Amino acid sequence: MARGKFITLEGGEGAGKSTHLAALAPRLRAAGLEVVVTREPGGTPGAEEIRRLLVEGPVARWEPETEALLHYAARMEHVAKVIRPALAAGRWVISDRFADSTLAYQGYGHGLDRAWIARLDALMLGGFRPDLTVILDLPVKTGLARAAARRKGGNRYEQMARVFHARVRKGFRAIARREPKRCVLIDASRDLDAVRRAIFNAVAHRLRIDLE
Repeated sequence: MARGKFITLEGGEGAGKSTHLAALAPRLRAAGLEVVVTREPGGTPGAEEIRRLLVEGPVARWEPETEALLHYAARMEHVAKVIRPALAAGRWVISDRFADSTLAYQGYGHGLDRAWIARLDALMLGGFRPDLTVILDLPVKTGLARAAARRKGGNRYEQMARVFHARVRKGFRAIARREPKRCVLIDASRDLDAVRRAIFNAVAHRLRIDLE
């Protein structure tokens, strides 16, 4: 049985990851694929408990290093119990966030040593990477406004300073430049249909699948 493909959607707050993931999954299923939809932090009962620790509470709840370690603790559960088994069974996995978010948020956003994060990633994941990462890019002001309209008060990350989110956006754009074979950067400030078409086209072209 052929191994499935692993697709991640990344981007800052309000970029539309969940919305576009919800559109991509049925499109892949219509192409005859078995699809697993998941998210980070989360994806397993234990990882969802860690998610609550990360997204709830005051902004200063954790040190940046603690945040990174919590994200990787949840990620290990997620990879071991959901992602790897699904891929081995030939299913395609689409995740709302993965390891790039830790690099962007804790590395660029909080200013952690990115070499330290790379060592942590190598230790925990051993080079495991998505087959395709779609990075949804839009101005910070627009993204935060969308997030605020969606959820009153916002989660812990949404409440962080705008300069933090500007660094996160810079991080995602840097990741896209550094790994162009894996990543595709999409302008998420356009209307939903245009962004959706761009995502479908990227998946079809990069992973060689007919989504017409």
